[in-house]
Amino acid sequence: MKRKIYVASSWRNGYYPEVVAKLREAGHNVYDFRNPPSGDPGFKWSSVSEDYMGWSPQQYRDMLQHEKAVRQFHNDIEAMEACDTCVIVLPCGRSAHTEAGWFAGKGRTTIAYIPERQEPELMYKLFSCVCCSIEELKETLK
Repeated sequence: MKRKIYVASSWRNGYYPEVVAKLREAGHNVYDFRNPPSGDPGFKWSSVSEDYMGWSPQQYRDMLQHEKAVRQFHNDIEAMEACDTCVIVLPCGRSAHTEAGWFAGKGRTTIAYIPERQEPELMYKLFSCVCCSIEELKETLK
């Protein structure tokens, strides 16, 4: 079965490129937030401002309205709406977890891929399943 998959993860996640590549090789249509189909470069807060880590809560709230943030949010939401499956690749941060929670809340297939030791998280029970190898992930998605 060919799926439309949203891979949620982090820029810092070293497993992410392999997951995207392997799922595409398996015949799935995979959204890559690092290279969105819009042609925009993948979004990083550092592209908005180099001092983003020093923002006050108010600056953070205001920067959510920055044109680059708005454009990438639109890219991601459009992709999420179009996908039937989410694979969250750990380790990752808050945005990826929010995306996976959105999929789970919509009743869509949501899979946690945990290729290395992580702090246990009870709420992953909300997801369809947890996979621990790329082979297991590919088999689960058949």
